[in-house]
Amino acid sequence: MDYRCVTTSLEGFVQQLACNLLPHGYWFYVMGSVPDAKSPTALDAKLIGKYGIAISRQQRARRKLTGTANLHYLRLGRVWIIAATHGHHRFFEDELQNIRDARKVPIQIGDYSLSVKQGGFLKKAALDAKPIPDVRMRTRIQISRERYREICGYFIERACHRSADSLSKELFCMPFEPYAPVRRQQLNLLRLINQKRQQAGFERIPPTVLRYKRHIVSPFEPFVTESDRH
Repeated sequence: MDYRCVTTSLEGFVQQLACNLLPHGYWFYVMGSVPDAKSPTALDAKLIGKYGIAISRQQRARRKLTGTANLHYLRLGRVWIIAATHGHHRFFEDELQNIRDARKVPIQIGDYSLSVKQGGFLKKAALDAKPIPDVRMRTRIQISRERYREICGYFIERACHRSADSLSKELFCMPFEPYAPVRRQQLNLLRLINQKRQQAGFERIPPTVLRYKRHIVSPFEPFVTESDRH
C-alpha cells in the first residue's frame, strides 16, 4: 500500500494535522527528529512497519470497532510525528514515557501551536436566545505564544515610526495561514498597533489589511507560493 507521509511544506504539515487528524480523535502523539546520521526514509519505513500504520480505511474502521487505536505518521524535513486515537495498541506501551495529549500539551511545529479544546458557545439562532455550550472538541491553530509575543513587540515598537502603508504591507505578508484563532491574534495585534497610533495622533490601520482567506494546499505535493501562482 502506498502510504504518503512526507509533507512538502510547513503549511501542508499543519493543514494535515488540523483538518484531517486532530478533528478525528488523533490526540495522542509523539514527536521526534531524524538523527543526522540516519536516513529519513529508512526511519519512515521503520516506524510505519513497527506500528502497522499503512492500512486501508476499511481496516481502520474495523480496528475502531474492536477498540484498537488507529495511528498516522507524518514527516516534514527531519521532524516527524505519530498521532493516535483512543484504544489499545503496542504504541501506548512502547512510547509510554513520550506520549503527549494534544488536549493538554499543544503540538509545536514551526511557529504554530496546535491543540484540541472544548468549544465555547454555539452560534445563537436569535439575539435573545440563551447561550448553548459547545460540547464538541475543537482544533485550535495559533501562532505559538513566544513567537506571538515577539511579533507584538516588533510591531508595537514600530507602530508610530512607520507609515500606515508600510505597516499594512507587513501585516498582510505575515507568514501564517489565517485559521480562526490566528485571525483573532492578528486582530488583537492590530488593535494594539492602533492604540499606539491613536495616542500619537496617527491614522488607524483598517482590519481589511489582514489576510482572511486560507490557502488550501496539497500536503504531499510541491508547495506553490503566491509568486509562483502569478
